[in-house]
Amino acid sequence: MGTCVRSLAFAALAGHTALVAQATTPTQAAPVDTLPTATTDLVLDAGAAARYVDREQLMRDVETLAAPEFEGRRTGTPGALRARQWLVSRFEAIGLVSGGTDGYVQPFRFGDHERIVTPRGSRPTGREYSGGNVIGSLAGLDSGTRTLVVTAHYDHLGIRDGVVYPGADDNASGVSVLLAAARYFVRNPPRHTIVFAALDAEELGLRGARALLESPLVSPTTVALHVNLDMVGRSDRDEIYAAGTSHAPWLRPLLQDVQRRASVRILFGHDRPLAPTGLEDWTHASDHGPFHDAGVPFVYFGVEDHPDYHAVTDTPGRIDPRFFGDAADMIVDAILTSDLRVE
Repeated sequence: MGTCVRSLAFAALAGHTALVAQATTPTQAAPVDTLPTATTDLVLDAGAAARYVDREQLMRDVETLAAPEFEGRRTGTPGALRARQWLVSRFEAIGLVSGGTDGYVQPFRFGDHERIVTPRGSRPTGREYSGGNVIGSLAGLDSGTRTLVVTAHYDHLGIRDGVVYPGADDNASGVSVLLAAARYFVRNPPRHTIVFAALDAEELGLRGARALLESPLVSPTTVALHVNLDMVGRSDRDEIYAAGTSHAPWLRPLLQDVQRRASVRILFGHDRPLAPTGLEDWTHASDHGPFHDAGVPFVYFGVEDHPDYHAVTDTPGRIDPRFFGDAADMIVDAILTSDLRVE
């Protein structure tokens, strides 16, 4: 896999900003073994930070998805179904073309992997789940290119012991940025076709991503890049990880270019075994894992775990609107830059 730079003329045709189109040919990425685990020496140019998203809308979407009426969005519950229906209405209002097997929805079923411990050993719970991915697409201007896939899981933990787990950062934040990106590219048509997928059942074993890749809706051989968003709403240090460059080193210079226009610090890492880096390997930590296993290059944007991870306190009030807006702008810029450079 490699990258190329599109001309300024094509960027103008696509209606994109000259800011991104002015990027020069990336230098050769360093060998994987020499890539640092985190980028701390990149110059932030906040004065030239690119703005792509409506920050008030971004927070409204988080507040909606984390609201009590969605009951924590556990797969197979009435709250998750209401969240799915709301997402369908948003995809339709934004102007995405339905990309599921039932309108915007791709229904799927799976058995629970959990087991019940008994005096004689253990046995499967026998529980069956009904999930549903919400999928929309936007046709690209260049029919000769492959597809970009942008995902964020909308499910969470649901209700436990009578208490709703709202899942604001995990992962109403990622879904809200996905919606913001879709709005941007509807107004500014991309070069590649882009598939936007709000995935279900990530918390139960990345089931939505697996169901998508096992269906004819997305063929791994036609996907140029997968962008996954999971927990992007807060960071005390104004930093966010972009995992995946160890597997696809050509992504690193592309993201370094994005860093020049970002107000958040992009760190590389969490995509190699623990021993040489001291960081957990997130290669299979979220929905990009099945894409990686299918041979698709990925970049996963997310923050490290915080005290409210998988807690009842993961509420919209704990989201940092400034960081969240800055991270969303950076992510849309990364998708845009990928659209211009990746074949």
